[in-house]
Formats: sequence, structure tokens, C-alpha cells
Amino acid sequence: MMLPLLLSTLACDSMRALVVSVYPTDYTAEVVETEGERTGPAVVFDGADAERSRIDVQLHEVSSGFSKPVDIQFPPGERERMVVVEQEGGAWLLTGEGFAARQRFLSLDVLTTSEQGLLGITFHPGFAENGRFYTNAVVALPSGEFTQILEWRVEPAAEAWAPEAVGELLKLRQPYPNHNAGQLAFGPDGHLYIGFGDGGWRNDPHGHGQNGASWLGSMLRVQVGDPGAWTVPADNPFLGDGAIAPEAWAIGLRNPWRYSFDPAGRMIIADVGQDTTEEIHIAAAGDNLGWATREGRRCFPPETTDCQTAGLVEPIYTYPRTEGISVTGGYVVTDPDAGALKGRYVFGDFASGRIWALELPATVSPGDTEATAHALGRWGLLISTFGRDTRGRVYVADFSGGTIYRIEG
Repeated sequence: MMLPLLLSTLACDSMRALVVSVYPTDYTAEVVETEGERTGPAVVFDGADAERSRIDVQLHEVSSGFSKPVDIQFPPGERERMVVVEQEGGAWLLTGEGFAARQRFLSLDVLTTSEQGLLGITFHPGFAENGRFYTNAVVALPSGEFTQILEWRVEPAAEAWAPEAVGELLKLRQPYPNHNAGQLAFGPDGHLYIGFGDGGWRNDPHGHGQNGASWLGSMLRVQVGDPGAWTVPADNPFLGDGAIAPEAWAIGLRNPWRYSFDPAGRMIIADVGQDTTEEIHIAAAGDNLGWATREGRRCFPPETTDCQTAGLVEPIYTYPRTEGISVTGGYVVTDPDAGALKGRYVFGDFASGRIWALELPATVSPGDTEATAHALGRWGLLISTFGRDTRGRVYVADFSGGTIYRIEG
């Protein structure tokens, strides 16, 4: 198996892409057999997880047969509809009890080198009435390679979806094929949040993380209005600051591959690290999350000891490369029947297959100790994304195996 060798020898950028490129294409997760029945992937508690408090969970297989799944979303209010997005341009609608029926409703022409592809999808808060949704993909245009956010429309109640392209919402040129981020999410305020990485390569060569004038390395917040149009919300934090783009909501990001909102409306960002550290932030309007002045709670590069810290917001949780090499953000479990998982933020690591449940602090202040993580175990998966249904249950995708699981306590 190649993964342990990669984990021990690779301490550099683009690890996600390197792991994917060498991982066996015929990989399937080892499963547990109980009285002749398949119950889910096998799990172990090792490394630092062996010393943590643990929460015993099972992964219940929901659907399989996907090619490189990268996003799991649920239309607002829908209990029997799930959408699964594939990196290579496909999007599937799963319907009915147990999501047994499926329809491929999108087939987009996208770039797929490294971390490019069709990377995310989100639904307008008023989707049930207006049928509007949005995709995030990296595409080739005549003038270069761009992240392109497109708006679409379907008849939401139709048994099968036939999307109509409304138009391009926005686009951003990408200098490299990695650190493109990929998430789209509407916040509880009804605005659309778009997270961009620093544009790629390593060491943030163009200084995008601390250059607020660039959308790269920033979390954007826009108000979606008429179809295909957006404006800058009047309360965006950097309005009037000539050095920072008015669309920016927070800066100092390396690659916020996945982010979500907790029940209190706070944004939780999982930012992929470079040399030493993966990190989780509770971010607020106007925050500078530190990259590339710092990686996690340390100066960057690591040999630097006197970097700027004033005005930089520390993560609430970090983990070292001994535990994983590419954090995949998740969701707070809100299912009232979830037992010990209820109210905790579930996230994982793409390459190591570890999953944790984090106790989120009620408040965040400089110098706070790190939040407490409970081990859910190391699974034989490449964890590319999580999803949360309208009941508050959390799901996880195996990028290589092509299977979607529900996490059950």
C-alpha cells in the first residue's frame, strides 16, 4: 500500500494531488463483516488517537459507484434528495427512500489537473421556489484557466432535473492548478460565501494570502440578487479600505477547501496547511487568518521566530503532519438522536482517513487553548468531503472508492 510511504516521505506542497495520482485506482475500503452482513469500513484507533477520548461510530453505506466524489449537498428542506458532485464534471441527483434512484443532471467540461475540477455546488436559500443553484469549477477559457461560478435553474420539484444555465456569476484567474479551494455556501444571513485559496504552488509565491486586494487567499461574501447578478453587501467588513477588495469577508487563507456554519451562525473554516500544520478556524467578519505570515500557530517559514502576530487570528484547533496531511472540513452534527456526536464539529483528513469530533468553544479570544478533539478512528478512506442532511446527520465521501457513507453514533 503506497499511502504510508507517502506520509513518511512527503512533507511538501500539493500532497493532495500527489496522493491521488499514485493511489490505486482499484482501491476499495476494507469492510467489517458481522454475522455475514456488511456493516461498513473497518476502523482503527492508533497514533495520537489511541490516547484521545473516543466516540464509537459506524459508517453506513448510502450510495456507491461514483467517480472521485468531491461534494455532498442537500437541497434546502429536502429529506429524500441528495446531490453528489464528481471532480471530473458530473453531478448526480439521488432521490427516494434511501436515495436509491439516481440521475446525472450535469456533465461539465472542466480541467482536472491536480486539484482542479468541478469542486462544489450550493443551493439558493429560496431553491424550493426559484430553483436556483450554483457550481464552482476550474475551466479553460480563451484567456487562461479560471475558477468559474455559474448560476443554474431547474424545476425543483421535478422528478428529473434538466438544468438551464442562467449565466456566469463571477470568475477568477488561477495561476496554478492547486489551492483553488472549491466550496460554495450560503450563510444564515442569506449571502453567498466563496472561499479562494492562495492560487497555488508552494510558499504563496505571489503573496496572495496577505494581499487583501486579491480575491485569492480570501473568503468572499456577496449578495445574490437578480439571476446572474450580485452586489457587495453594505455591511462587508472591508468596505472603504482601499487596500482590500470590498467583496472580501476574511483574508489570510491558504486553501479553505471546505467550510460550513455552526448552529450559532459562525463560520468554521478548515484551511489546508503546507509543511507542518493543518488548522481549523472559527472566522468572523474582518479576520486575518494568518497565511502566509503564519502556518497554524507558528511563524512561517518554520525557521522564522519573530513574525508579525498582531492582528492575526489564531486557529481553534491544529494537528501535525504525523496525524494527516490535508484537512477536510465538515459540519456540526445537529441530529437530536446523534448521541455523543450531537453539537460537535465532525471533520477529517483526506490522506490519513482519520475523523474527529471537535468541541467548539462558545467564544474565541487571543491566546485561548486549543479545542478538544475526540477520535472517531482512522478509516480506509480518502476523505474528500462531508455533507449534512436536513435532519442534521453528517455524511462522508470516499474519493477513491466512490462511496458515500452516513456517520452513525
